Amino acid sequence: MIVFDGVEKRFGDNVVLSDLDFTVAPGEHVTLIGPSGSGKTTILRLLMTLEKVNAGTISVGGRYLSHMEKGGKLLPADEKHSREVRKRIGMVFQQFNLFPNMTVRGNLIEAPTRVLGLSKDEANARAKELLDLVGLGEKIDEHPSRLSGGQQQRVAIARALAMQPDVLLLDEVTSALDPELVAGVLALLHDIGETTDITILCVTHEMHFAQDFSHRVMMFDGGKVIEDAPPDKLFTSPDHPRTQEFLKAVLNRG
Repeated sequence: MIVFDGVEKRFGDNVVLSDLDFTVAPGEHVTLIGPSGSGKTTILRLLMTLEKVNAGTISVGGRYLSHMEKGGKLLPADEKHSREVRKRIGMVFQQFNLFPNMTVRGNLIEAPTRVLGLSKDEANARAKELLDLVGLGEKIDEHPSRLSGGQQQRVAIARALAMQPDVLLLDEVTSALDPELVAGVLALLHDIGETTDITILCVTHEMHFAQDFSHRVMMFDGGKVIEDAPPDKLFTSPDHPRTQEFLKAVLNRG
């Protein structure tokens, strides 16, 4: 579903991702872990086309995201092409990024009506269904400012799902929440993972969630994947010394 092939991303002289190759299969849940600044969030931003690659290619669902084929050549994608491929991708950010001037309903129906071309009735029905799923059906006509942080993040998750994505990107979705709200949001994401066939790419510092939720975990350091393994292997007997050191620090081992 997702293919990174020789991807490089630089900011000036700072190389954030270097010759990065990895794939994510349809329906797979892959979690990216590693120290801050190792390039994890940059991967999600490239998939959302918030950043452009400096080298290499990215494809989603068999279609190039970062490039387009024209006259037998591979050229940098224009905005129209990227937007079309990006329709298949939903993202939930650290900060909830809800539209404050809209109600919860407005936040959920805006993109499906404008981008997917759903009718207002279809979008409303989908919004109600998703808000019931995240336990906020009764908040449909509230404004985000009247919701708690945990409720706003649930709305943000529902909004991403309203686009009926094939791929869902999760960027530290609990980092802005009070500790007592984290478990509820993680339980919701676990349920979504169990009950849908959406391909999920997740960046998190919640190691127990990563262990429970993921089919694969990739350890990043210095813009490269230094270890890629099922969670049972990576969390119990990692091969790379840097992975061992990182997990010892974040899990307070020893």
